[in-house]
Amino acid sequence: MNKTDWSQSLRHRLPKEYFTRMLAFINDAYLNGQTFPAEDKIFKAIELTALADTKVVIVGQDPYPQPGKAQGLAFSYPETFKVTRPDSIVNIKKELAEEGINKTTSDLTGWAEQGVLLLNAVLTVPAFSSNAHSGKIWEPLTDELIKIAADDERPKVFILWGGFARKKASLIDSGKHLILQSAHPSPLSASRGFFGSGVFSRANDFLIKSGQSPIDWSK
Repeated sequence: MNKTDWSQSLRHRLPKEYFTRMLAFINDAYLNGQTFPAEDKIFKAIELTALADTKVVIVGQDPYPQPGKAQGLAFSYPETFKVTRPDSIVNIKKELAEEGINKTTSDLTGWAEQGVLLLNAVLTVPAFSSNAHSGKIWEPLTDELIKIAADDERPKVFILWGGFARKKASLIDSGKHLILQSAHPSPLSASRGFFGSGVFSRANDFLIKSGQSPIDWSK
């Protein structure tokens, strides 16, 4: 893990033994099977978006399990990956369009560079086996990352899509931060409250009211 301002805070919150177990888990996972994202992208979310820059936190479940898709940022995948069926990012772009925002790319790096932490609760996945690393090692780390963001004095927007992410609401002070919860953007659930939620406009309204610059969601 790169020595970012996140890792400096984590060292005071998690025991050394945890990091030893985490590294052993990573070594085993990548030696004994195809695992995503690429090992050098496991911590890309916190490498791209420093705590000092974080304005919005979007919580995902785990990386995409298809080769060439996961890139270490929740919901994001590179333009080189060719989609063969509707997925979450397609619906995210539909909701953006409903809010008058034109986003053409499925790569959310531009969001991360503006202060949107795209954090999966589980940071690795075996090929074609969604959520198989849930409960193995990652949740203590990612829960602490959410807590660190929530404990920071600057107001933030926490976007929790779907039942898995909504369980993280208890980690966040709703008196200080804006928590936006809705159905997941997956094709299986987007019509049950994700579409029409106005999540991106509401996030920017909160940022502006708290004296921060809004996110350009088109990037």
